[in-house]
Amino acid sequence: MGSYTVVRKFNWYKFDIIMSGMTLTSQRNLQINFANPYIVIGQSVLLRNGLEGEIKSYKDLNNPKYTVVSKLGTTGDLAAKRYLSKAKLRLFETESEGAIEVVNGKADAFIYDLPFNAVYSSQNPGKLVHLDTPFTYEPLAWGVRKGDPDFVNWLNNFLTQIQGDGTYDKIYAKWFESSAWQKTLK
Repeated sequence: MGSYTVVRKFNWYKFDIIMSGMTLTSQRNLQINFANPYIVIGQSVLLRNGLEGEIKSYKDLNNPKYTVVSKLGTTGDLAAKRYLSKAKLRLFETESEGAIEVVNGKADAFIYDLPFNAVYSSQNPGKLVHLDTPFTYEPLAWGVRKGDPDFVNWLNNFLTQIQGDGTYDKIYAKWFESSAWQKTLK
């Protein structure tokens, strides 16, 4: 989610749409077009057990005595560098590697997208603490190649339709407000 390097890795002429949690930024908008945001998220914190009384906000982690981790090349990486510049930062190739460092007590906090952190926290009860108030503003939107305004228009109308008829709310409730779907993964 929110990957910072995705735009540089893809040849946009080979793809019609990118639908996997891409944060809409002005820099990215120079390379591709975006439909309207389908969800607004932000960075949250997975905190090592034992720090819940000491750390009440991401701001408390901005101290050289803390080690924070995130996924390399993501908006979590950027947020950690911007807001937690005094903390020690370690970056990992995957979200899971970073979160496991916190569970295992090898890092104090994992900075990453709220949806991932919420799901990871619910899958690992009692192993870490989720500070679930996002501290960044990140609209996620479908990315479309430049020069295809009809497709962007169709996507925007589709999103408006499903938001208006209740479909969006049902989908959101299933994936973000309930954890029942996780049982089907086992």
